[in-house]
Amino acid sequence: MTASGSNAIAVTKVLGGLARDERGRLLSILIGKFRDFQLAEDVLQDAMVSAVSHWGRNGLPKSPQAWLLKVAYRKAIDRIRRKQTVDRAETDLSMMMDEVSGLEENEDIPDERLRLIFTCCHPVLETKSRMALTLRTLGGLTTGEIARAFLDRETTMGQRLSRAKAKLGGAGISYEVPGPEQWAERLDAVLGVVYLIFTTGLSAPEDDQRGLAHEAIFLCNILNKLRPDDPEIEGCLALLTLNYARRAARFDGEGARVAFLDQDRALWQSSELQDGISLVETALARRKLGPYQIKAAIAACHCEGASPDWAQILLLYEELLVFEPTDVVRLNRAVALAEIGALHEALELIAVLEPDLSDYQPLYAAKAELLYRAGNLGKAHSVYAKAIALAQAKADRLFLEHRARRCVREQS
Repeated sequence: MTASGSNAIAVTKVLGGLARDERGRLLSILIGKFRDFQLAEDVLQDAMVSAVSHWGRNGLPKSPQAWLLKVAYRKAIDRIRRKQTVDRAETDLSMMMDEVSGLEENEDIPDERLRLIFTCCHPVLETKSRMALTLRTLGGLTTGEIARAFLDRETTMGQRLSRAKAKLGGAGISYEVPGPEQWAERLDAVLGVVYLIFTTGLSAPEDDQRGLAHEAIFLCNILNKLRPDDPEIEGCLALLTLNYARRAARFDGEGARVAFLDQDRALWQSSELQDGISLVETALARRKLGPYQIKAAIAACHCEGASPDWAQILLLYEELLVFEPTDVVRLNRAVALAEIGALHEALELIAVLEPDLSDYQPLYAAKAELLYRAGNLGKAHSVYAKAIALAQAKADRLFLEHRARRCVREQS
């Protein structure tokens, strides 16, 4: 391989890592400076394109992040200058240029992602737009990936993202972490976004190296440091940590999802499990119960003993219904009910939920499993087929196909 070819590979590798790991941090600085989401995305992309040729000729800079930020600044200023002719605007641009010139290649890049996530989660946006925009900016998902996460068309999601960016720009939203008086109303939305980023990353195929689950835990840790002793933040961090600790056991060699009870516990990260359990205990001791603490307690009950404590899990789902009286929580409660022996009662509850969850794949997966346990193999197989048809992820589809074949084998 030639030296130039080797250099090109190194550049591509570094840029790939930066796009995956540093995009959110760089975007947060650019958005904070120019208050324009689309401009920030465009100039960062332009800077990365410039890096391919520049670094290929001259080698990697001391700080690739600082180099990208400096070039993105210049490109943003050039774009603004072409649109503005007012003297005041030119003065502001000159000040910005002075700031760019002062950037050093070995300078530490500040981390302003927390400001960005609170901006993306501002109440002026509806919940779905907050989540989508945060996934786009902080998580680096493409519009198509976000659309699949929400079961939307890509064009529809693209329009949603464009409207969200325009709305934040037009509303003159402050780019800051809110003060104590605004914290309560904004925290639920932020935690919801962090959790969605986490679940998206945890469900990603093994060759997806974006590290979204790790990114969500990082963001939740920042929240926990910014607002220490908040039991819901601690509960959310505990929930993420407990689920992340089982990541190595979640898929088999074929890429199929492995049911919780079938997971190899030797693959679980014991230190992370203990950290999560400690966080749950700390949060619950504050006696300010909330939904994330309850969900974390449920996760702990799954992991702590040799087998899940289903009686306690059932009680916790009943408590969770006070905070989140949703059909999904009712479905999970029904599954817990089946696990303590009330199989037919659980199936009756699922039948009641089915009309409103007719497009919800986990309902059919749960129903099929309970029918299998009840000995109704033919019906279980047909319900598995419905679950397979609704499965979005390959891992889920493979898992369900294995379960469906089990019904066929035992019928013959």
